[in-house]
Amino acid sequence: MEPPGITRHRRPFLAPLWVTLLAAVAVGVIAWAFYRDASTTVVILLHSAEKTPGTIDDPPLSPEGEERAQRLAQMFAGPAVGTIDAIYASDDRRAQQTAAPLAERLHRVPALLNPAEARAGAARALHEHAGGTVLMIVSGPALLQVLRELAGGAPAGAPDDPNLAYIISIPSVGHAHVVRLRM
Repeated sequence: MEPPGITRHRRPFLAPLWVTLLAAVAVGVIAWAFYRDASTTVVILLHSAEKTPGTIDDPPLSPEGEERAQRLAQMFAGPAVGTIDAIYASDDRRAQQTAAPLAERLHRVPALLNPAEARAGAARALHEHAGGTVLMIVSGPALLQVLRELAGGAPAGAPDDPNLAYIISIPSVGHAHVVRLRM
């Protein structure tokens, strides 16, 4: 009888280690790419300033409203404050006049936000300024629609109060966070 030939079968001794290492590297590369593209958009949503009492359809700002617009410009255009990437204002006179002093200081032209298309305008602001800071000045019922679109629902409280400011932090992954401030 002939002795059996020596057969060596290569066993995959290190294969589990290589597969684990390869999977870990792939997960790390995907996580790094995801982290690099992750961003948070901050939207500051304000009600337009106080109007002059009267019977006209689109009244101008009252003297108190003009003072508030100037305070807003000082607050957001100061040297210690980060940059506002865009200003959106609804197409009524009060919102335009509220945004005017800040837009002049920042050398930006406010984009018009049609109250009838408030949801589309909010989505456009998020899409065009992802990862940036956007100031939106809206009046009337459009404020509640924009707030619902950005935050996924309206927080409790009176949205018609002109002294309320909503700061909405919208991450690219996760849900929005809303902070309501009295100015």
